[in-house]
Amino acid sequence: MKLSFIHLIEFFIMKYKTLFIFFIALNLLKAQNTIGVISLENNASEGFTLFTQFTETYLINNCGEVINQWSSSYPPGNAVYLLENGNILRAGRTSSTDFLIGGQGGIIEMFDWDGDLVWQYLYDTTNHRQHHDVFPMPNGNVLILAVTKISNTEAIQAGRNPSLLPEAFVYNEQIIEVQPSGLTGGTIVWEWNLKDHLVQDFDNTKDNFGNVSLSKGKLDINFLNGGNGGANWIHANSMQYNAVLDQIILSARLLSEFYIIDHSTSTIEAATNTGGTYGNGGDFLYRWGNPQAYKLGTKSDQKLFGQHYVHPIATDLNDAGKIMLFNNGLGRDPLFSEVFVLEPPTDSPGFYTNTTNIAFGPETIDYIYNDLITPTNFFSNILSSAQRLPNGNTLICEGINGEIFEIDTNENLVWQYISPVNNNTGAIATQGDNPASIANAMFRAIKYPLDYVAFNGRDLTPKNPIEINPDLTFCNILSLSDFSFNNTTIYPNPVRDNLIIESTVKIERVELYNIFGTKLFSFSNTNTINLSKLNSGLYIIKIYNNKGKPLTHKLVKK
Repeated sequence: MKLSFIHLIEFFIMKYKTLFIFFIALNLLKAQNTIGVISLENNASEGFTLFTQFTETYLINNCGEVINQWSSSYPPGNAVYLLENGNILRAGRTSSTDFLIGGQGGIIEMFDWDGDLVWQYLYDTTNHRQHHDVFPMPNGNVLILAVTKISNTEAIQAGRNPSLLPEAFVYNEQIIEVQPSGLTGGTIVWEWNLKDHLVQDFDNTKDNFGNVSLSKGKLDINFLNGGNGGANWIHANSMQYNAVLDQIILSARLLSEFYIIDHSTSTIEAATNTGGTYGNGGDFLYRWGNPQAYKLGTKSDQKLFGQHYVHPIATDLNDAGKIMLFNNGLGRDPLFSEVFVLEPPTDSPGFYTNTTNIAFGPETIDYIYNDLITPTNFFSNILSSAQRLPNGNTLICEGINGEIFEIDTNENLVWQYISPVNNNTGAIATQGDNPASIANAMFRAIKYPLDYVAFNGRDLTPKNPIEINPDLTFCNILSLSDFSFNNTTIYPNPVRDNLIIESTVKIERVELYNIFGTKLFSFSNTNTINLSKLNSGLYIIKIYNNKGKPLTHKLVKK
């Protein structure tokens, strides 16, 4: 019998009524939530996202539920990392006024998983101050990004045009490597200073005089990229480490460039232009983003505009070894942001193609993400980050708006989260509040997969979301409550291989669902379930016995 189109629709609604209602409810929810989790799709990468705001550092799951939280006495200063041993490494902002720059910090802290302070290192004096970034080294040391002061007299001797000195000094960008000791101690075991790698063609009677375009490994002290030469003329905003090549990537926001330097040098070699694995000493091995800076390009050749979080993609991810960054769009008209993935041309690993009188490549970028329909809708003039995830998705932090979102390989939005934390006061917003009124800016967000070693043996039971009066319909779509049976125990959770169900009553059936309500497995008359072939992620287990309502519980598969 043939059915009319109307009959087919009626048949579909009757047959798939539950699914139909679910999708309507889900769409209604997307229109209701204003903070916390705004949207969630089933191909979002399973993992926990780390970010720091005000004095708190949060680790949340895809439902926005808090997995762990750490408290400090200091607001961000700015980076935070989750270490393999479960500790966090966090930069904090002191109340010092000796250096007044965006991203100012001054103190580095390490907390264990339970929130206890295990190390604190102050790098904040009248002569130097940590800012923006730190980085945990594989050997247990910590890289610290800092600024030091150069007096105007020193700057002029280094070749700065005196008319480009509106303040009493300028800042030198510095990187130190500290070996922690005790609760507050540390030994500086390596140091690099940008002031040791300058060039100028302004005054042949001063230091560093030379041909700027033939000195691509050095920074022109008189290139200001449209700035006025104020103390904070460089504004480095991220410092990342490539362990494969033993190289450091430094991002200079106000000059719209990033630089790669050799970390294999000694401190003495790092102050010269020879030595180390790559033979350049502390000179730039590579730079990219704005060839005007070394007089091998024009404004039309500029690719970067106030970029953040320039880092190498890890070896086990898509586009491994390439550079990923958030290109903010500072000073561009119209104002819009992008995410870039690019591959520096090399002659061999770690040795970058450097042709005389030609700017460093590449001329084309491997991958660009932006809002193709309305570019200005995606814009964060400061802060922000982008990260490649194990399933090929990309996590993006639109920092000025306190928003974290994830896109799949087809650039479909699969997860969206807006922080409810006021980064200035620590006040927590209520679900339904206007996010534009929260002042919830965040520096960076990093997502860690469920199989990250820091989670081994930890209690990963989700707690309440950060926001007040949260709506977790996204993650409770089975419309079932969690029931606590005194006679039933489930372990381990998280589980890697076998899930054990201990009960004083007979287990008749066990069902496993993904968080979107799809039933994956059903087991009968068993107390042990082998889940070793199940993908890592968050699931819901439903246990039936003869004592009434079934037990439902969230289950994390590692």
